[in-house]
Amino acid sequence: MKRDDRLSNTLHALLHMADFAGPMTSEALSACLRTNPVVVRRTMAGLRDMGLVTSERGHGGGWRLARDLGEVTLLKVAEALGETTLLATPKLVDHAGCLVEAAVTDALAEAHAAANALLIARLGEVTLADLADDFRRRMAAHPHRGQTHGSSDAA
Repeated sequence: MKRDDRLSNTLHALLHMADFAGPMTSEALSACLRTNPVVVRRTMAGLRDMGLVTSERGHGGGWRLARDLGEVTLLKVAEALGETTLLATPKLVDHAGCLVEAAVTDALAEAHAAANALLIARLGEVTLADLADDFRRRMAAHPHRGQTHGSSDAA
């Protein structure tokens, strides 16, 4: 099953933005995420369209959070990314007319739908403020406080 890291990466970027004084450029965010600035701009543009971030052009410009961290749930971010089904639907072999396969397919589809509903409900409960609080607790307990990515990376 292919893993989609867009939600995780976007949350990562938003927390960096929350912890930074001033706007962050696409280049700075791309360094944090180890990706291309074009990917950051495309993602942030979608978040801007949903009112989660703002952008400023020119020298000293960049991306800023548009809402208080406590107002933004992980589900809102997922929805802004266009992710309506957060768990990948299992791919099943189609054996037309096989009653065994029909039973298996129905059972897996029900389990998948239930798991996705639980995930969506939980993401609707967790806010960026919750993640920021957890990050700050971890930083306070971390022996190398200036490093957010482990080893020697201080991005």
